[in-house]
Order: sequence, then C-alpha cells, then structure tokens
Amino acid sequence: MKILLLEDDRETRENIERLLGEAGHVVDAVTTGQDAMFHATDGEYAVLILDRMVPGLAGLPALKALRAAGVRTPALFLTAMNGVEDRVEGLEAGADDYLAKPFAASELLARVNALARRPPMAEVTTVLVVADLVLDRVKRTVVRAGQRIDLQPQELKLLEYMMLHAGEVVTRAMLLENVWSFHFDPRTNVIESHMSRLRGKVDRDFPRDLIQTVRGAGYRIDAD
Repeated sequence: MKILLLEDDRETRENIERLLGEAGHVVDAVTTGQDAMFHATDGEYAVLILDRMVPGLAGLPALKALRAAGVRTPALFLTAMNGVEDRVEGLEAGADDYLAKPFAASELLARVNALARRPPMAEVTTVLVVADLVLDRVKRTVVRAGQRIDLQPQELKLLEYMMLHAGEVVTRAMLLENVWSFHFDPRTNVIESHMSRLRGKVDRDFPRDLIQTVRGAGYRIDAD
C-alpha cells in the first residue's frame, strides 16, 4: 500500500522507509508539514505517519488542517512526545493512533496494517440515527431535531462510537481503547470531561436526554 511519511530526522526517516519498503509498501517521505498537507490532499494514501516535531508547520496543526479539509485517511502520530496529555491532544486533533519513539519495528508495522484494514467509508453505514439525533460520518456533521450541533473532533468520535453501540452499555475500558486508543487506564478524567461537554451540546435545550450514565457500569445512548 501507499504510505505518506512526515519525518525530518534523516536516520529515522530512512529506517522507516526501509522497514516499510521491505514489508512491500510504497513510501512517500516528506520533511515539513506543508509538504505533508500537499501530498495528503493530492495523493491516494492508505495511511499517514506523522511526526509532531518538525520545522515549520508541525505535524499536529497539519493534521488538524487536513481533517478540516475533509481528508479522512487514517493517521498515526509517531513521536517522542509521549505524555498522556500529548496523546490526548494528538487524538483530539484527528489522529487514529499514537506510537511513541523509540518504537519496535514489529509494532509499527502491526499498527500501520491495522489502520489500513479499516473499511473505506463507502463500505460502512455513513449516516447514524438515534431518535432525533443524526450523525453523518462522511460530512462529519451532527444534527438533532433539525438543529446543527458543533462538536470537536474527539467529541464527534465519542458520539460516533456510542451511536454505533446505541442501546448498549459502553464501559470506560471500551471508550479508552476504541475512542482514545489507550490500551491502559491513564488515570485521568478524560472520559468524564468529554462526556460532560458532549452532553451539554447533545442534550441541552432538548426535552429528552439521550446520553445516560449507567451507575457502576459506564454510559449508554438511548435507542428507544
């Protein structure tokens, strides 16, 4: 598959190119966020691999701009910025996965392959509907009772996951793994704070609350 790599360190870039090339992939490597944006909007890539710390336009604002422009290509941040808040910030910017440097070659390949296996949007349900709430997965828009609701990227991702599991209880562990890509509990209130903001936007000023807390279990969006 065709992969776009944003990495300014020559040794790291050449090592990743060699690793992916030996696995049978075609790699276009760039060193600036501006070049990454140009190629990502112009080329057909299966996965984007982005370093956050590059000269000029950094990887994070570059990805934000790509997402705002409607580029949905799966993106992996590969970076030395490995704090919990760094991960949260990267995922909220629109990344699908986050891997810290130094990394194991086998793990990078596994994560890239996992991102590439995600079905194209055309092969999945593009519009989710729960009661009077509608989420368009292509346009990335949310409407309730005809009223547009503006959500941040991670809020939209959280709502999307809950709507995909409408009527079911989703646990904290499920949300951490599937919305934030954490395979461990970072011991922060990231879920609670995002859920509070999401409720304020989705349920406020409407006669019925759709998002419910299931005490001791997790959360559920009412499908009835």
